[in-house]
Amino acid sequence: MVKNSKRKTINTIIAREEFCIGCRLCEIACITAHSKTKNIIKAFKGEYPLPDSAIVFEEKGHISFALQCRHCDDALCVECCITGAMTKKDGKVIYRKELCVGCWMCVMVCSFGVISPDITASKIKSKCDFCLETGKPACVEICPNEALVLKEDNEQD
Repeated sequence: MVKNSKRKTINTIIAREEFCIGCRLCEIACITAHSKTKNIIKAFKGEYPLPDSAIVFEEKGHISFALQCRHCDDALCVECCITGAMTKKDGKVIYRKELCVGCWMCVMVCSFGVISPDITASKIKSKCDFCLETGKPACVEICPNEALVLKEDNEQD
């Protein structure tokens, strides 16, 4: 007898530094996607406070690339979160600001260094949510050289 198996798609954003030109459009797209208006001009010229980018941009000399939450399978940030502010849903690590108490354990255990604290608010500054509300990450959509690409893996349960 054959078991019914489900296939699920796991998406990952891959940073390809050899194609990154350091334009930082990914950061602008991230900020705009998480703004109230979702409009680049209105967001940057009229919204306060402007959302923080969930992208950590690395640059040294001619090498540059953008990093964001890797939504790890065995996410240590979720494991160590004492309040449940970091949870896992549909393969994505979700941050719920209202539950965060600012212990910053997630900041300390993140292997990629993409979770940063907001010292003034005692919360997490921002964390990639994979643009779940729109379906595709804004940073991937805007990247002119495909330095950020969406990799889809089909896994079987």
